[in-house]
Amino acid sequence: MEVEKYLNKIVEDEGTVHLTLIDPASQTPEEAGHIAHEAVSGGTDAIMVGGSTGAGGTILDQTIEQIKQKVAKPVILFPGNVDGISPKADAIFFMSLLNSRDVNFVATNQMIGAPLVYKYGIEAISMAYLIVEPGGTVGWVGDAKLIPKNKPELAVAYSLAGKYLGMHYTYLEAGSGASEPIKPRMIAATKKALGSSNKLIVGGGIRSPADSGKCAEAGADMIVTGTIVEETSDIKSKVEEIIKAIKQ
Repeated sequence: MEVEKYLNKIVEDEGTVHLTLIDPASQTPEEAGHIAHEAVSGGTDAIMVGGSTGAGGTILDQTIEQIKQKVAKPVILFPGNVDGISPKADAIFFMSLLNSRDVNFVATNQMIGAPLVYKYGIEAISMAYLIVEPGGTVGWVGDAKLIPKNKPELAVAYSLAGKYLGMHYTYLEAGSGASEPIKPRMIAATKKALGSSNKLIVGGGIRSPADSGKCAEAGADMIVTGTIVEETSDIKSKVEEIIKAIKQ
């Protein structure tokens, strides 16, 4: 089954998808494989690989290889730049950072990377990527004009623009290490505008099962966690707690 169809079916059948984000620059490939195994054992639905600093090349290939040796779930690229593309992955979130001031993050990097995605035969899942304050490292690297966290109408406007441009997914990102997740009011307003055909992903600042549950209840179709998985010594149990909170 295609990865996008696989994710959409989980949304239809179970309500919310859980994605574990692994940054190749944060650990060895072998450690990444272990993290993925524990996350999948806890119930995560797919593994995202990438980061705002764009670790790529050999380390990216080796990380994906180790993950795929340990788990049978899809591995989806989440590239910080063109270096974040690997033929080892099952799919790529082919995204445009719509609220970037730098045209490179809106369209130029995508133009450079598109021939590689085509050459490698990687499934491309189109995505509108939006950075909400505080934005963290990804907001700084992507030169984003951050969406104020108390201005849901701006998130709605950008999200609709992405939808009307033909993007299938919308990702509201508060930034890795954010002190709090996207506010439920913004999630709810964005999901209402997007409707059921466009899937809403939420990430950044999600530090507890309670945070995850609030995001899912507000309307997030998919929840991304990365930092809390890196910080815990019991990945499986932590993921199990998150899954219970978003799929109840």
